[in-house]
Amino acid sequence: MKKALIVWGGMALHTPERGAHVVRELLEAEGFSVTVTPDYDALGAADVGRNDLIVPVITDGVLAPDKMDNLVAAVRAGTGLAGYHMGLATTFRSSVPFRYMASVYWVQHPGNIIPYRVEIGDDPLLAGIDSFEHTSEQYYLNYDPAVDVLATTTFSGEFHPWRKNVVMPVVFTTMHDRGRVFYSSLGHTADELADGPVREILRRGLLWAAR
Repeated sequence: MKKALIVWGGMALHTPERGAHVVRELLEAEGFSVTVTPDYDALGAADVGRNDLIVPVITDGVLAPDKMDNLVAAVRAGTGLAGYHMGLATTFRSSVPFRYMASVYWVQHPGNIIPYRVEIGDDPLLAGIDSFEHTSEQYYLNYDPAVDVLATTTFSGEFHPWRKNVVMPVVFTTMHDRGRVFYSSLGHTADELADGPVREILRRGLLWAAR
């Protein structure tokens, strides 16, 4: 049986505990044994590499350097890492090793909650999911050019004219040594993960990262 670790915390606005349990439900439906905890130190436990998948549902936070070393070593050895919205993009902002591994960093969401379009690419992972209109925070990201982009959004310039027509990844995959990394910027709150393409994209990404 595959094992997953979900750790939640940080900004209450992001409903991290509820979101963590949405992820748990998705994984348990696929036969995973899942641990859900608010204890950040679980990410750096000596045996963290026994998990097939790690999902931080965390805004900001701090992990001690020795524990971060354990987490990075687990992913480099093949444990999958996945996140949505704040998870990965804002998690452990001050940690350079985590930033390198996550391959993404949130910097802005012009206009806050707004309608925008998600354009689905032709990667097999998202086959059968059509492009769609979405209302949430349209994340402006700094991201690693090594990622494989699966879905994008285009900024209209209505709120920040100097960023008009910028095409930004919404969903991507990449590798960190032998570990698979998946990220979706969708899912500002757990309500957005309830159903539809946002939930299905996350489900597929979790399974991909866990091999």
